[in-house]
Amino acid sequence: MSEVKFSNDALALVNKIIKRYPEGKQKSALLPVLHLAQSEFDGWLSTPVMDYVASLLSIKPIEVYEVASFYSMYNLEPVGKCLIEVCQTGPCWLRGSDDIVEHLEKKLGIKNGETTPDGMFTLKTVECLGSCGTAPMLQCGADYYEDLTNEKVDTLIETLKKKDQRSSYLK
Repeated sequence: MSEVKFSNDALALVNKIIKRYPEGKQKSALLPVLHLAQSEFDGWLSTPVMDYVASLLSIKPIEVYEVASFYSMYNLEPVGKCLIEVCQTGPCWLRGSDDIVEHLEKKLGIKNGETTPDGMFTLKTVECLGSCGTAPMLQCGADYYEDLTNEKVDTLIETLKKKDQRSSYLK
C-alpha cells in the first residue's frame, strides 16, 4: 500500500484551514479537512486516510472515526466516480424522489447503496439536501440537480458518462 499523503496544494489548503481556528483548537478543522481528504483520496475515507488526518490535526484517530462515521456525507467504503445522492425527505418524496430512485436503479442496473460494475456510479439516498422548493433533487459532487424528471436524469447520466471523471465536493 502506498503512503497516504496530501498533494502539496491540498496540504497548503489544510494548513490554511487549520489557521482559521485558535491555537489548540485544530480539531475544529476536522469537517473541512475530511471533505478535502475524501476528495483527494478517491472519494472515500479509508482507515489509513483517517489516521493521517488525525496526525495532521494532532488528535486521536478515534475522534476522526467518530465524526466520519456519524455524518452521511463521508464515505467509509469506496464509491463510484460519480456519487449520486438523491434526497428522500418529505418534500422530495412528495414530488417523486422515489420514482427518480427507481428510475436510476433500472438505468444503472444497481440498487440504492451499490456501485456500477465499471466503478462509474454509486447511488445513495440521503436526508434533506436543502432544496425543498425545487424538489425532487439530487446532488453529485458539489452540483445540485433540481426539478428532476426521468428525462433530466437520463441526460445527466449521459453527461456524466462523457466526463468520465470523479465528481468532487470541492470547486
